[in-house]
Order: sequence, then C-alpha cells, then structure tokens
Amino acid sequence: MKFDKENPDVKIKGEKVSKTAKDMWILRLYVAGQTPKAITAFTNLKKICEEQLDGKYTIEVIDLLKNPHLANEYQIVALPTLIRKLPVPVRKIIGDLSDTERVLIGLDLLEVN
Repeated sequence: MKFDKENPDVKIKGEKVSKTAKDMWILRLYVAGQTPKAITAFTNLKKICEEQLDGKYTIEVIDLLKNPHLANEYQIVALPTLIRKLPVPVRKIIGDLSDTERVLIGLDLLEVN
C-alpha cells in the first residue's frame, strides 16, 4: 500500500462513516516517509479498522518529513506513532502495529485479561 504522493497528509475514510461524533473514530498515523515500517503500520491499521470499527473511522497519515512542525501537538518522538484523537481520551501507540492484541488493547477495543 502506497501513500498518496501528491498529498503528504493522506486521508483515508471508512466507507460507512457514521454522522454522529460519539460513534466516530479519528486516528492519526505519524510516519517519516514511505519506509517499510510506515507502510506496514498503515496496512496493519487499515486491517484492524476494517475488522473492528465497521466503517466508522477516519485515518489521517501525517508525514513528518514534509510537515515536521505537526509532531509538536502530540509530542511525537518515535515513528511510526498512532494517535487516537476520538473517542476521548487520546491514546498513543508506537510501532508498526503488528501486535494486533496490543493495538486493540491500546485503542480500548479489547479488555486486558
């Protein structure tokens, strides 16, 4: 999966996006270019969203090579980093998102045993 080369801040929207804010998930994936780790993180995130969020999500990919100032808002120090903006509270997950169980727990989609 490649990011949109013309727009560094690609926005991928779920097909069946809900109109109510409380049902909506807003996720931001911070990356540094189209590295293998960034592409893996995006692929893993897209798969999790399709399986778990029933189209009620928006993924924003933020390329910090092109927009480094955007790292300040959430104090991004490692890449790739996933930020869950909505639903609140804000959550942060670092890495390529390959550990699905860890990601689901981090997004509060799965309870810790």
